[in-house]
Amino acid sequence: MIRVALVDDQAMVRAGFRLILESEADFTVVGEAADGVEAVAMVPRASPHVVLMDVRMPHMDGIEATERIVAAAGSDGPRVLMLTTFDLDDHVYAALRAGASGFLLKDAPAQQLVDAVRVVAAGEALLAPSVTRRLIEEVSRRPTVDPQAVAPGLGDLTERELEVLKLIARGLSNAEIAQQLYLGEATVKTHVGRVLTKLDLRDRVQAVVAAYESGLVVPGSSPDSGG
Repeated sequence: MIRVALVDDQAMVRAGFRLILESEADFTVVGEAADGVEAVAMVPRASPHVVLMDVRMPHMDGIEATERIVAAAGSDGPRVLMLTTFDLDDHVYAALRAGASGFLLKDAPAQQLVDAVRVVAAGEALLAPSVTRRLIEEVSRRPTVDPQAVAPGLGDLTERELEVLKLIARGLSNAEIAQQLYLGEATVKTHVGRVLTKLDLRDRVQAVVAAYESGLVVPGSSPDSGG
């Protein structure tokens, strides 16, 4: 059973999401909150697997709430799926840095919402190409930093793990990485797990951020260009 918490300042939006999710046999809605303050208090009590989090709310927005929830719960905490009525814009980078595992537009079809929650609950990232593009654009505008300051464990990665990290950063799935590196998908999954463990990252989204921030992947370069 996938436990979901709903965080949105509009009661009708929460009711609509609850109706959609609870029509599925494997979902149960375990809590609701109308703003970030309520969400931070509710999550430890409700113990959801996934939090559907609105970005713009009174008192405390979804980005700050996500940061607090992730910081308090650590790697075993819930995955946060950000909901927005906008096309993400400047929220992308801040939300990913805060620990969000993906984005979804509020007007997405019901089945897309259901699929998104399942993907995030399984520990995968939900990054649409438009989100990845904006992330790359944001990182490319930032000053160069010391890679070890961003990801202290980068030097512990094997050559193969570095290859896998670069491909994760370009938005490839495990199956696509397996095809490109001529590996079995189970082997790729093992490499991904080791990358996340060595870099102390929650999920693939944070791996994408770390890869670009550290300069391991340079915006506009090709996968085999070495940067």
